[in-house]
Amino acid sequence: MDLSHKVAIVTGGASGIGIGTGKTLAENGASVILCDRNESLAQDAATILQNENLPVTSMHVDVKNQSSITETVEQVIKEFGTIDIVVNNAGVPGAPGWEKAFPARQEDWDFTFEINVRGVALVIEAVAPHMIEKKSGKIVNIASVAGRQGHPNFPHYSTSKAAVINLTQAYALGLAPHNINVNAICPGLVRTPLWESIGLRAKTAESQMSELSAREVFDTRIEALIPLKREQTPEDIGNTIAFLVSDRARNITGQAINVDGGLKMN
Repeated sequence: MDLSHKVAIVTGGASGIGIGTGKTLAENGASVILCDRNESLAQDAATILQNENLPVTSMHVDVKNQSSITETVEQVIKEFGTIDIVVNNAGVPGAPGWEKAFPARQEDWDFTFEINVRGVALVIEAVAPHMIEKKSGKIVNIASVAGRQGHPNFPHYSTSKAAVINLTQAYALGLAPHNINVNAICPGLVRTPLWESIGLRAKTAESQMSELSAREVFDTRIEALIPLKREQTPEDIGNTIAFLVSDRARNITGQAINVDGGLKMN
């Protein structure tokens, strides 16, 4: 995919799917800004990719804070002249300490929805006027296969990701008249810092997992649940995003695409 002369923002860009997506977009020619509330980690991630001669930089953003989002969007437009692509990747599995909190606490519901749902909406609302003005734009929201079916271990998280899928459809309909595509990706089992937290919760909730390491829990899940018997990587997600934000996907909008090795087939 040729993304030359495109400018892309990736939220939650400091690690995991964020840095993997940033790398893939940059390899396809885009200028990428890794945005994260942890500015130091985002800078480190950008430096790693810069050392591979990729056009990547970093900026601070807190998707819970509307002013922070607005300032970042304005800064990107000032420095780069435009925003063509937005990847809403920032997400959390719960509030601090959620791994051992049963059932999910009020703060888990509030914190998860504030970042995973409201944060996505705030970013879209911030970039939409610019994209509407130039009559083009590509937005990809990171949902999850957890949003396809509820899970008793983390109902707050799976519900938030179901909301992201619905939110994607709503914005796709609203922005389609302005030539703006809005889609979602539903990753399967990707070993990221977020999954480490989910794995720890599985060790706590499921007695048969209690003696396993986080990696062993992950491998057990792959073997039991994934038809293709292999894990998904941040680059797998990034490759799908690179297609969705390219001209080859100009007639795809409002879709939630599973990248999960066959875990969910609807």
